[in-house]
Amino acid sequence: MVSEQRLPSDRRVRPTPFLSKWSFLGGRRETGGRREGEDLRSYVDVYSLRGWVVLTGFCLLSFLDAHFTLLHLMRGGEEANLLVREILSLGPGPFLAIKQIGIGIGAGLFCVLKNHPNARLGVLLAMAFYQALLVYHLLLFFQVGSLGVSP
Repeated sequence: MVSEQRLPSDRRVRPTPFLSKWSFLGGRRETGGRREGEDLRSYVDVYSLRGWVVLTGFCLLSFLDAHFTLLHLMRGGEEANLLVREILSLGPGPFLAIKQIGIGIGAGLFCVLKNHPNARLGVLLAMAFYQALLVYHLLLFFQVGSLGVSP
């Protein structure tokens, strides 16, 4: 019988950390656990194509929101959100940068927390919100154009 000897610093005695060096240097964990139920609330190093597509769509919808917001303002509209109005007072460049950096951080968190039920719900809600917002922007864009309001 072969005795199983492990080093004193066995990595399996503690859960996978939120971020580790393997998160950035080519880790290999695609799933969070070996046994049933271990994937829930676990962290991985390698992310699925589906996850990347969803988060890229999330970032794209955010960019379209920013673009249509600027178009609406150029056509004489006003921003209702006071915080966004203050950021817009800095100019379109800083507005786009601040918005995309914030959304990028959020997308990164959603990616790292992909196995957490609340994060999955957050992605679904954010995607639904941005899709509804895009429909609103498109309706506003074509309605303003049809009412004879000049750009």
